[in-house]
Amino acid sequence: MEKLWSKLSSRVNEELNASTDITVTVRGTLSMLMQNINPEDQRPVLSLSHGDPGAFSCFRTSHTAEQAVVDALRSAKFNCYAPFVGILPARRAVADYLSRDLPYKLSPDDVYITSGCAQAMEVIVRVVASPGANILLPRPGFPNYEALCAFSHLEIRHYDLLPDNNWEVDLEAVKELADENTVAVLVVNPGSPCGNVFSYEHLKKIAETAKELGILVVADEVYGHLTFGSNPFVPMGVFASIVPVITLGSISKRWAVTGWRIGWIVTCDPTGTLQQSKIAEYIKAYLNIISDPVTFIQGALLDILEKTEADFFSKSISLLRETSEILCDRIQEIPCLNCPTKPEGAVFIMVELDVSVLKGIDDDMDFCIKLAKEESVIVLPGVTVGLKNWLRISFSVDAIPLEDGIERIKVFCQRHAK
Repeated sequence: MEKLWSKLSSRVNEELNASTDITVTVRGTLSMLMQNINPEDQRPVLSLSHGDPGAFSCFRTSHTAEQAVVDALRSAKFNCYAPFVGILPARRAVADYLSRDLPYKLSPDDVYITSGCAQAMEVIVRVVASPGANILLPRPGFPNYEALCAFSHLEIRHYDLLPDNNWEVDLEAVKELADENTVAVLVVNPGSPCGNVFSYEHLKKIAETAKELGILVVADEVYGHLTFGSNPFVPMGVFASIVPVITLGSISKRWAVTGWRIGWIVTCDPTGTLQQSKIAEYIKAYLNIISDPVTFIQGALLDILEKTEADFFSKSISLLRETSEILCDRIQEIPCLNCPTKPEGAVFIMVELDVSVLKGIDDDMDFCIKLAKEESVIVLPGVTVGLKNWLRISFSVDAIPLEDGIERIKVFCQRHAK
């Protein structure tokens, strides 16, 4: 047993040493920050870090969605194992839901139901990973992709999102980074953590660039339709006739039900290009060996996607627009913080931190640790998502705690001002 444990420990150490990013996750960083809260501070802890709208009553999901889950559970039709690709009504519901925004119709056979978008991410990373392969990831981005790639021995190459150009993709950098071993480029739209929404024209250029490079596009659209700016949400699958697209999504954010854990992988492939690569077979093979999403939530998916009232969505968008404006306006009152662009979608904004005007603050991580200790406010250091001396702040928060949190940040910065 000791010999076996020694081998296992050696393997784990090799994995951890394979990439410095492997232990850097949002959850890990936030857990560390929470440990720095002063227990003697009687004020409530204000978390402006997690993009979890369901944590606040103002973003409560629709009655229709709740009733759909109740009806599915009480029907007793979904108490047994589901097919590993997902039950047919759920796959058909997702295909119809996404087809509303596409110039072609998806089939249920294009859809694979997953346990949230997180599992969809895991599956697609495992599927495209192979010896010597690399993938292009955005910076800033969601660090769980880096962790998954490291565990799968998939080389990571970062392309930059440009803050002075509405966080658009640096397409020239993408071309320079790619080589014959590049398998895919990840595109997150609406953008997390930047709150950007790519235009139709920019998305088309991304598709054309991927076609030129001979790689597929993985489109993380977990924040799909959560937009409130000048650019409407355009799914990457619109351009699947140019380049094959694999879309990842879920109901977690739009319906404010992150705990329900239901998502999907969808192959957008009207030209049949992906069939030659047998990628669908690899997806099925991996899904066959991992756990399935909850069956009664799958059973509710048809009613959730088809019957949720439009008023629920308009109310959510209105709330996000309001809280994003509060955040941006109040941040401008703090000299050491700067928002280069206002968010147009999703639930986060990236805020630039000028540590040169602060005393006793070394960098963004130090800022966040001391903010937690002194003011019981949690924000995410930008280094966690790939940008040193930036902060990621969520506005999917009720307006009152958001105002309170920003005021505490302002007091903290005044205390540390040179």
